[in-house]
Amino acid sequence: MNKIFFSILLAACLISGCKKDPAMVGPTDKYSTASYPKSFDDLNSAVTACYSNLRDQYLYGFDFLPKVMANATHVSDAAYTDPDWVGFSNPMAINPSNGFVTGAWQALFAGVKNCNVALSAADFYESNYAAPAEKTQIDYVRGQAYFLRAYYYFMLENLFGEDYVPSPTATDTLGVPIFSGIPATYQDAQQPRSSITAVWNLIESDLQKAADLLKGQVWPASDQARATEWAAKALLGKAYVFRKEYAKAAPVLKDVIDNSGKSLMPYKNYRNSFIGIDINGNSVDEFNSESLFELNVDQNAMGGYGVFSGVANATTINGLIWPPYALGEDGTEATSQPLGYGGNDGFHDKNVLRFGFNLGTYNLVNNLDFDASKPASYSNPKMVMDPVYKQKSLAARTNHTVDPRLYVVAMQPWLDSVRLKDKNGVLAWHPVARPGYLQGDPNFAEEYGWSFRKYAPIYNTMDAVGDADACNIYLLRLADVYLLFAEASMHNGDNATALNYLNKIRRRAYGLDPNMTSALDYKSLTDATPAAVSNDPVLGHNPLYYERWAELFNEGQWWFDMCRWHLGASEAAYYGKVRTVKGDLQWDDKSYAWPIPLAEINSNPKITTADQNPGY
Repeated sequence: MNKIFFSILLAACLISGCKKDPAMVGPTDKYSTASYPKSFDDLNSAVTACYSNLRDQYLYGFDFLPKVMANATHVSDAAYTDPDWVGFSNPMAINPSNGFVTGAWQALFAGVKNCNVALSAADFYESNYAAPAEKTQIDYVRGQAYFLRAYYYFMLENLFGEDYVPSPTATDTLGVPIFSGIPATYQDAQQPRSSITAVWNLIESDLQKAADLLKGQVWPASDQARATEWAAKALLGKAYVFRKEYAKAAPVLKDVIDNSGKSLMPYKNYRNSFIGIDINGNSVDEFNSESLFELNVDQNAMGGYGVFSGVANATTINGLIWPPYALGEDGTEATSQPLGYGGNDGFHDKNVLRFGFNLGTYNLVNNLDFDASKPASYSNPKMVMDPVYKQKSLAARTNHTVDPRLYVVAMQPWLDSVRLKDKNGVLAWHPVARPGYLQGDPNFAEEYGWSFRKYAPIYNTMDAVGDADACNIYLLRLADVYLLFAEASMHNGDNATALNYLNKIRRRAYGLDPNMTSALDYKSLTDATPAAVSNDPVLGHNPLYYERWAELFNEGQWWFDMCRWHLGASEAAYYGKVRTVKGDLQWDDKSYAWPIPLAEINSNPKITTADQNPGY
């Protein structure tokens, strides 16, 4: 074959399911397929790069979840005024020069490139160095590469393709460029936009190949972060649903449900499965009964600054942006302490209401237990939450008058606690408090001021240099498959099955057996949901929409559902306002497809301004 040089990024964590060995992490290097790979270990290093790219700064390493998706879906109410952030808090402001748009485009295509390198390397190794007995292991490498290439293209097409343009014209048919191999020339590296259909055909074909090549493979504990047959089938079923190919989707998704060996974890595990560690710092609930594919994350930044470190590590640092806030050392909310970067993302109040919380906000009153012989502190505050309100809030949790998933994703001031070092350097539990930056707001008395919990640090402060995120990131889990199967069943005319699988998810959320009917079950596909409490005109009486929103909250999924269901305008109307946008939120249908980055248009003669998505 032609002598093709390619880069293999041997950074950060490889993909083992346990703590990562720094000895397994090497620097960026170049190899020639004229002599490389010579061993199966060499080949394995090629597929490693396909995984490690997921932790890129612009993907799950830092920007994509807390800065982009959380703001675009109003999980957060950002206080940071960087124009790139505002472009997602206010979709009217997104533009082709947005740094997060450009970063995501480049990082996702880097993932495609890495997968093509791994596939080429597998062919080369099998032809030149492999023993016959290695055929199966080489095919496992191919299966992983096909799966990951499909995943990267799934993300690219859903973000940048014209798939969800409302009332499309004859020309609104453009997907993203397709690279199905390593470009042999500079010109080959410049490709035009392919058709939407061509991109989805590639995604579906890659996933079918991955499922076949990985069939029956069960990875050992040291490799449990690798893709499997069931991850491939789950993503294939999801692709079918997104393409409205419901008849194809249902049997694939049911196969995963019935034969993957996966099950919904009990609520007691589910509640803490997005924290990642216990109070002693030990990993918990990684690669659990519900997980189909998750990004392995190591909390140890090796003394570096997360994904920006020159030190090889396998970290992500999303928690820096959405940290909880603890009561100040002087016992006041005005001096509340973030367990990361303060003043970036705050939990949007309308989410509290949408989960069914209807008690309003709280007042601070004199603490009858205040010890005046001691200085005021987080453990001896002068003012506390109104105890009547506190008791009502506790009752709402106990009686399940609020969706319990609210307490999975968020932390309530004065009722929940986080652990951080006090002024004496002692790790101690502090009550959660309203963020201090809210204090000057004219409507302060009407603000809830809850903190993030899902994927947030609650046992330690994430300093600029130190511990990073503690939790693996779920990219596919069984609850998503249940909800997709419900959606496919509904569109296939089987409302009873659809309702059954929606109720399985709901029952688990309330601590019930998912397989046993309950008084909490939805009675119809238009039954009232907890969002009805907030007079939500869309999610209030749509269990499918509500369950996908609530179950997958803050996991980077809701944006895709918003786009494919064309909920942009109704979501903007529901949330109303965000801190960084003057006036009421507005929606522009152009935002259903992100713009092709200006940098791509300027550097690729085969994509011009005429090929830009509508409205940009």
